[in-house]
Amino acid sequence: MKRSTGYLLGLSLLTAQAPAMANELLLKSDLPARSTIPAEYYWNQFGCSGENLAPTLEWENVPEGTKSFAVTFYDLDAPTGSGFWHRVVYNLPADTNSLPGGKDGGVLPKGAIESNTDLGAPGFFGPCPPEGRQHRYQWTVHALSVDKLPVEEGATPALVGFFIWQHELAKSSLTLLAGPR
Repeated sequence: MKRSTGYLLGLSLLTAQAPAMANELLLKSDLPARSTIPAEYYWNQFGCSGENLAPTLEWENVPEGTKSFAVTFYDLDAPTGSGFWHRVVYNLPADTNSLPGGKDGGVLPKGAIESNTDLGAPGFFGPCPPEGRQHRYQWTVHALSVDKLPVEEGATPALVGFFIWQHELAKSSLTLLAGPR
């Protein structure tokens, strides 16, 4: 399994995109790695007034044997003790190599399923970090060894994650920053 590496920058641990080898899964976005997420990408709740935009995501160097993909968006620094899932999409067909982004996460390919987020409902919601502290938000694409995950719609992010990691061939992550407001 190929994974991105991390490094220490100042006092903050940031997940960095390791230099990709020619055959290593690579996630790219219209927002550069480790950049600050623009305010219009923020959710429009909990004191934030953004447009709830998702960035465009693209991936390349798909490993042999990939039968589907999952894409996740996670706040590593949410004050919950366990982070916070902002989006979990699975059963993306094997010929998918991007998500268009846009308002409310954009349009997903046919057959893709959004599991519940940590708000208890499926969908996408942009960042809205509590005031006073910068948060790391991580997009990850997972190349999977199965056509469909054996999990029903409406599942929790933790349950979907169990099956993602059970069938993961490779993954690539992109970390972005948000806050303080």
